Amino acid sequence: MPSPFPGMDPYLEHPKLWPAFQHQLLACLYQVLLPGLVDRYRARVGSRTYVSEMPLFTSVLREEYTEEFIEIRTRTDSRLVTLLEVVSPANKTTPAGRAVYLEKRKEAVAQRAAVVEVDLVMQGKPTLTYSRDGLPEFDHAVSVTRSGAADRYEIYTATIQKRLPKFKLPLAADDRDALLDLQAAFARAYDLGGFAAAVEYRSAPPAEVPLTAAQRAWVDELLKQTKMR
Repeated sequence: MPSPFPGMDPYLEHPKLWPAFQHQLLACLYQVLLPGLVDRYRARVGSRTYVSEMPLFTSVLREEYTEEFIEIRTRTDSRLVTLLEVVSPANKTTPAGRAVYLEKRKEAVAQRAAVVEVDLVMQGKPTLTYSRDGLPEFDHAVSVTRSGAADRYEIYTATIQKRLPKFKLPLAADDRDALLDLQAAFARAYDLGGFAAAVEYRSAPPAEVPLTAAQRAWVDELLKQTKMR
């Protein structure tokens, strides 16, 4: 059964669901990407693990996070061409998560690689700072930074009421961009992860997700129409 939402499903931001969803989405993006890569490239899924510490009364709450990302490298010399990241809630809400995420991005930019950020998380502070002048209101975005232009972004946006966008993933300057359909990857990840059975749609969306009153009313009506509530 597909998600009742036309685009990103805010229920997947629940702390117990997000790790599995992020893993499935990265895997599906990898599978979608592979057929479009010519022989000069190889793609791999890498991971990082870190610990976030948060003071809690007289003790310290420690949580370990593992996050995956996709690297596209040249086969001949293993040069990093493109880094593809899916932002996690911890990257936007914890100092440790933000620091390791931005450090990985900094390393890629220093190698003059392109960086693609898929941000489907509504909670927390955005990892990237850029002007929203001229952009429509959005809840989710794909930000593309091309090689050698670290301060310029191509932005693909969506709201929870709309399907997720298709976006261009840069490769080497003399190669055509790869076109990825984020909605198709999401739908596949949702299905393979069995999230239709894991999400409790009769409950309110996760408290961490900062939905407006209008968005909450829309979610409630959508779930009633789809007989999820």
